[in-house]
Amino acid sequence: MKTGVISMCAAVLVAGTPFVCKAEKAASADVVIENAEYKLVLGADAVAKSLVHKASGEECLMPGVKVPAFSITQYRPYDNELQLSYPAKSKTFAAKSVVRQGDKLIVEFELVSHIATIGLKITDSYIGFSLEKLDYRIEDYGVKRVTAVDEFTILQLPVKDRANFGDWLNVMWDKEVAVNLLATGPSAKIDGFVNPGYHMLTAAAIRNIKIIGTGCALITTRSDKLLSRIQRVEEDYGLPQGAKSRRCDAYKWSYYELRGNGKLQQTIDRNIEYALKGGFRMMVIYWTDFASSAGHFNWRKEFPNGIEDLKAIVAKIKAAGLVPGLHMHYNKASLTDSYVTPIPDHRLNLRKIFTLAQELDDTSASVFVEENPAGCTLEKRRKYLKIGNELITYEDYTTEPPYQFKGCKRAALGSTATSFPLGSKFGLLDVDTWPIFVRFDQRTGIQREVAERLSALCAGAGFEFLYFDGAEDVHPPYWYHVANAQYEVYKALDPKPLLSEGAMKSHFSWHMLSRGNAFDHFPPEVIKEATCKYPLAEAAHLSKDFTSLNFGWMSYVAPSKKTVGTQPDMYEYVTSHAAGWNCPVSLVARLNHMDRHPRTPDNLEVLKRWEDVRNTDFLTPDMKENLRDPEKEHILLLDEKGAFELCECEQILEAAQGSPGMRAFIFERNGSPCVVYWHPSGDAQAKLMVNPDKITVYESIGVPLAVSKKGDSVIIPVGKRRYIQSKLSRKETIALIKTATVLP
Repeated sequence: MKTGVISMCAAVLVAGTPFVCKAEKAASADVVIENAEYKLVLGADAVAKSLVHKASGEECLMPGVKVPAFSITQYRPYDNELQLSYPAKSKTFAAKSVVRQGDKLIVEFELVSHIATIGLKITDSYIGFSLEKLDYRIEDYGVKRVTAVDEFTILQLPVKDRANFGDWLNVMWDKEVAVNLLATGPSAKIDGFVNPGYHMLTAAAIRNIKIIGTGCALITTRSDKLLSRIQRVEEDYGLPQGAKSRRCDAYKWSYYELRGNGKLQQTIDRNIEYALKGGFRMMVIYWTDFASSAGHFNWRKEFPNGIEDLKAIVAKIKAAGLVPGLHMHYNKASLTDSYVTPIPDHRLNLRKIFTLAQELDDTSASVFVEENPAGCTLEKRRKYLKIGNELITYEDYTTEPPYQFKGCKRAALGSTATSFPLGSKFGLLDVDTWPIFVRFDQRTGIQREVAERLSALCAGAGFEFLYFDGAEDVHPPYWYHVANAQYEVYKALDPKPLLSEGAMKSHFSWHMLSRGNAFDHFPPEVIKEATCKYPLAEAAHLSKDFTSLNFGWMSYVAPSKKTVGTQPDMYEYVTSHAAGWNCPVSLVARLNHMDRHPRTPDNLEVLKRWEDVRNTDFLTPDMKENLRDPEKEHILLLDEKGAFELCECEQILEAAQGSPGMRAFIFERNGSPCVVYWHPSGDAQAKLMVNPDKITVYESIGVPLAVSKKGDSVIIPVGKRRYIQSKLSRKETIALIKTATVLP
């Protein structure tokens, strides 16, 4: 049989000169690929046989799992004979042989006639694998042509389970060894599939994204060296510096986020004052405070001088010693933005495409279509059709022929009603679920265009931190577009930010999002429960990815008839548990609430103490482990000498007979029961039925407070946080606080 080979590079098919490929000969020798830290052995049949970490001698692969390291997937068999033999569904063709030729691996596959060339990049820190070429052997009989490759598995390894698996970074590790299969660019689809006793770590190239040139890096190292090895990958491949950002000083800093409703010029000084009292080292501006819409980010009327006005605000933030940051939406346009109205941009995403089944005049209230509209949204404010430069809303649609959108209103959002001929193509506009934005078509250049605009904004104002909000607002494939939309922005930025956070992540996002997301605001009445359920649980999860998260956003709420407001113990609960996982917090400050909350000084003092602790080595590993317990609460004190002191505490429920005028917690100090107490919403006095000799009231630790004594009772002030040291037993002290009376 004679054969010819056709090369498939960058999706261009070029006829090659017939030849018998060396790899066509039966391979017989193992392929050994190694660097200073590990040795990977592939059998001649392309099955991964061994991955040994040299320093420890540990075998990292699951024994007995015989899965080829490479494969080709077609979404149906495309070869003429194969499509006659197999059903029309996705089929994977395993590699059947591999040989090494210098820094290349030559791989052949079962049933299909492809020959893959995988390039190797061997360094002491990692080994890179990249699909360089796909050849295709053409037989000289039958109806044969080059067939497509929908997915190509560049490398897959059955890695033995260890104590931790980080599903974001795609790393298996314990205290000794880490095995990490890492993308070297945004186009590699990275995953780790759960199996009994092991995870199958995979890196794949996808035809609709990029096949030729897609690659990955395999790292096998001591766990405490992993970030250094990743940093080398990032440097060599020109990736965002995710490892470096996780080791900078600012990584553990919390931030104070402004919500000024366009009045930042008037309020910035007051906000900076509060931020410094709370010990914050970063301050973040939300884009709505200076821009009228996302997309073009046109200036609000309160910013008549545009970037100069914003630059002056950022300069004040920097002068106060705070890192300035921007909280932005970057992958969508507001419904009020000029990307949407009056002429909708042709690069807005369409969720479904339809064909006009009848000519559409400029007044028709029904739009007849060839395709079934089933599945189109019926949510209010999301029902928009985009046809040409017109937007049309609809009330309902039919799911039986003749298919039509009914109850249509023409010329929506300021667009112009137009007539369209039979056969015109149009689509369902991709309005987000808020619904106040329209998502971009990430396959077009609109994201790059907005990225350049944001880059000019960040450089002009001087922002050094970014929050990528709304990161979920991209279309499929999500594994690619979530990160790549962020990457388009990141590539445009000059200078690059110190660190970033984001609302959603995929594998490649790890290089850009230094810390995990902040959760949306939890009301005071449920903030502890919600913190336990969400940030605390995620902190344990993300720690496996060598990453922290932000335990905010904590909303600042003043007491009212509807709520107790945010109280010192609530902030103590959140930020102490965050410190247990080496995580920061964030405070979303609303100035009117902060100004009228009587306990604002106490709240800020709590935050400052924990922020100061976060930037010292006060917390021991045992302390941090204790702080991670969701059932435990702690109070961070300043002792008589101004040094930190950590005590476990417990709320005294029904303090002062259930009065809303007292909130109290008991803790042990120097062998004695102590109580921290305060009034949640004002100032009052309370009567304690106790011999005055049995308690001492302190304004602060070590500073006694004179109180009124009447026989066997004491009158104490109830306002800001104060302390009681008791000579009674713990049980008696709790009973004393429960039976207290808040005086009218």
